[in-house]
Amino acid sequence: MESQLSQVVDALPGLVWTAQPHGEVDFVNRRWREYTGISSDAAAGWAWQSAIHPDDLPRLLDHWRLLLQSRKPGEFEVRLRRFDGVFRWFLIRVLPSRDEHGQVLKWYGQNVDIEDRKRAESLLTEEKRLLEMMARGSPLTEVLDALCRFVESATPDSHCSILLAEPGATRLQFGAAPSLPASLVDAVISLPLNAESGACSTAISLNQQVIASDIMSETRWQSSGWCAVALQHGMRACWSTPISSRNGRVLGSFAILYREPRTPTTLHQNLIEQFTHLASIAIERSQSDAALRRSEEFLAKAQQVSSTGGFYWRPATREVIWSEQVYRIFELDPAVPVTLELIFTRLHPEDIPAFEEMLERQLRDGTDFEHDHRLLLPDRSVKYLHVVAQATRDQDGSLLYVAAVQDVTQQRRSEEALGKLRSELAHMARVTSLGALTASIAHEVNQPLSGILTNACTGLRMLSAHPPNIEGARETARRTIRDANRAADVITRLRGLFAKKDFTTELVDLNEATREVAALAASELNRSRVVLRTELAEGLPPAMGDRVQLQQVILNLLLNASDAMSGVHDRPRQLVIRTEPEGGKRVRLSIQDVGIGLNAESVDQLFEAFYTTKAEGMGMGLSISRSIIESHQGRLWAEANDGPGATFAFSIPCGAENGTVVEGYGVVSTPAVADAEQIMGSR
Repeated sequence: MESQLSQVVDALPGLVWTAQPHGEVDFVNRRWREYTGISSDAAAGWAWQSAIHPDDLPRLLDHWRLLLQSRKPGEFEVRLRRFDGVFRWFLIRVLPSRDEHGQVLKWYGQNVDIEDRKRAESLLTEEKRLLEMMARGSPLTEVLDALCRFVESATPDSHCSILLAEPGATRLQFGAAPSLPASLVDAVISLPLNAESGACSTAISLNQQVIASDIMSETRWQSSGWCAVALQHGMRACWSTPISSRNGRVLGSFAILYREPRTPTTLHQNLIEQFTHLASIAIERSQSDAALRRSEEFLAKAQQVSSTGGFYWRPATREVIWSEQVYRIFELDPAVPVTLELIFTRLHPEDIPAFEEMLERQLRDGTDFEHDHRLLLPDRSVKYLHVVAQATRDQDGSLLYVAAVQDVTQQRRSEEALGKLRSELAHMARVTSLGALTASIAHEVNQPLSGILTNACTGLRMLSAHPPNIEGARETARRTIRDANRAADVITRLRGLFAKKDFTTELVDLNEATREVAALAASELNRSRVVLRTELAEGLPPAMGDRVQLQQVILNLLLNASDAMSGVHDRPRQLVIRTEPEGGKRVRLSIQDVGIGLNAESVDQLFEAFYTTKAEGMGMGLSISRSIIESHQGRLWAEANDGPGATFAFSIPCGAENGTVVEGYGVVSTPAVADAEQIMGSR
């Protein structure tokens, strides 16, 4: 019966054995003997221990003794040596056989090969560890080194390397090679990156696996010397596989080398596939992190150079997140949490109401916005800020503002300095214009002064007559007062036109301002034989602006038009000043001459500073005029006439029209304007 049972057990495909109650092995089946290469006699008693991996034996013996004492079933995992010396993992299950009194009569054991399961578990564990290293942000060299070391432990006698290939690179770069001689690695990466420079370069260049099972018999790569270098370092086999990104771009190569000729098995190929995939994840993650760091550095530098910072604002939670540059702008410690209350401590007191109104509006509307405000810093210095924000929604659907804030203090100061300089230039231009009008001014003032002198002499003669001509003297006194008022009016207009004063916004009757300028320039125009015709629109709405500056523009355009006709001798030198409403909310003034006209190619240059067509000109008049009109939210342009000459015109906003508020200005009643003959008559 026992002999028959032994035959049955020998026929089982598993590794089966039995032992006495105290643990001595008394039977091993044929499959066990064939696998280990140990005979039944050599395995009897405790001699079976020679088949156990030395590192696992102490643990196994301790566990076996505990089972003998407890007399309970058990199992444990150990590595069992195969007849060819290869160790594989086995699960040993032990079951006691008892009599009716519970005493152990026999121990029955079975060894189950779990090498594939252990390898899968090991691979899973190592994969998890490598992924955790990547997630922690471990350096790429550490991750690749750990990957190579694990493959070397999983494939005995192997040497692994990972070489990297940057886009457009002409040489390979070192990634990891924990067990390879540094001289071999240096020799490989010194070769050009092409299909003739060795297994790794070929794999990368062709984007396909390259197997060199026996380097000694290889005929490839002879010209590069790669085979000779590998053999000098004792390497006889090299399996190189390209590491590819998700989009197919080759990132590098993963190579396994042996000191004996080898061909990869299916197990090797599975291992290579798994770990090239892990290597690609590590390399791509590292490259992405590096690109992100560079992008953040560039952004931080750009923000610093442009004095621009970014921030997030979640109105629902009042949460504000600042970039480092915003902390610099507000001159606050980055360690200090940002709150709206903290922001208010830096706001200029005069800007707080507008800032609060902006917050309420954005909480209510949830739209994009721009806002300007000032900071008042502890040292009492003032900064000007410009904020641009875009409204969006976060993952929860809550309102989120993504915004940029720029320090525009220097820009504001430059604008103020430019405004002062422009004012100085404008004043200089007015004074320059005064030189051109000297003769006209002398004529304007000389006439009433001569009249005053003549009337005074006449009045004295009338009073000295016998009897005194009282009525005649009274009339002469009236003419004297009239001429004195005429002289005073001329001086008043000149003082207003050439005074140096700040920009003042008021309602300006453009017709009246035009008549005053025309009266001032009348003598100069007469001397130049220019016929002036005015076509001033009736009921023209008042413009909003600075009266003196607008008159300066009109005077400059008037004199330019006169100069443009100085060489005209074959036709009347006619000049037309025209005013008219434009689109209901603007007024236009144009000055049309019949002079030499415009060159279409140089029209835009006319308004550039220091550009002039006059030998004695400064080239500032039209440039300053355009600046003045643009500061009035208007535009100044020039165009050629259908016939001879050119037309210069400007358009500016109205202040009020027909008693109705226009563009936010209050209603101001327009004063009555004297007729042109009243202003220009009795010259």
